[in-house]
Amino acid sequence: MKTFYYVHTGHRIGLDRFRRAATIIRSLGDVDITLLCSDFRIAQVAKDFGVQKSVGLDVIRNIPQIAHNGDQLIFDSEEANPIMLDDMRKYFSTFIRVSDSPDDKKEENELLISPYLEGEGICKAYAVDDSFFTQTPKTIKMTYFFGDDDYEKDLEKNLAFLEGLEPDLQLGFYYFLDYEENLKKLFKNYHEFEEYEDTIKKTEILITASPQAVLESLACGSKPIYIQREDYTTDFIPLFESLNIPIIKKFDKNHLNVILETINNRNYYQMEQKSNNLSKFIKENLTL
Repeated sequence: MKTFYYVHTGHRIGLDRFRRAATIIRSLGDVDITLLCSDFRIAQVAKDFGVQKSVGLDVIRNIPQIAHNGDQLIFDSEEANPIMLDDMRKYFSTFIRVSDSPDDKKEENELLISPYLEGEGICKAYAVDDSFFTQTPKTIKMTYFFGDDDYEKDLEKNLAFLEGLEPDLQLGFYYFLDYEENLKKLFKNYHEFEEYEDTIKKTEILITASPQAVLESLACGSKPIYIQREDYTTDFIPLFESLNIPIIKKFDKNHLNVILETINNRNYYQMEQKSNNLSKFIKENLTL
């Protein structure tokens, strides 16, 4: 019996789920687990994130070509319909689903990881690596990290949103290198994709459309501001509101200015370190 972790990721949907998966896999220590992801390029660089085994898949329906009946699966994706999910619960001996929806519920024959829900067979937690829970000196006043996906080049289209602020730019994992080169010319300072973790830790104010970056920024004592993209789920809004994280919609420049003027008076929630609870829950429910 083998253990797999499937995550939906890619240059059109971002790497938030992949970053979360890598965090969870690292927290499990020496557990023999294989990451399955819907992006061959990410599968190739997964070792750089501490994931030793990874396989790229064309489509979610190809999971049974790698995993077998009776294996174990951690599943982080919104691709599957209810019928497919029910088949997975029957196919795998242990099925752990990662959910972001406040309206979700745990189904029979599955275990659930959720930032909202509690109860038997549920772990109420969010995944942030222990390394972010450090008080790193904030040597960067402000950074803009749009995310790891920008297929429509929305970052460039909405640059007026940042007018007069002169933030550093944290580059994402884009597929089109010509776009990256153009963006570098538009910002005084920029940081390559490989510098992501270091940049997050050193930044005092992070403006970002990445939910995972928001959580990581908050963990290291910074002041994140979340941009709710129109093409992104709104599932994180209740969580971020509970953490007192400011949320901006439709690149509202006036709203951003108001937030920045009062940000030093904002009482950000002090995030709890939950990775131990999360890894304990997974280990207790997997047959290792």
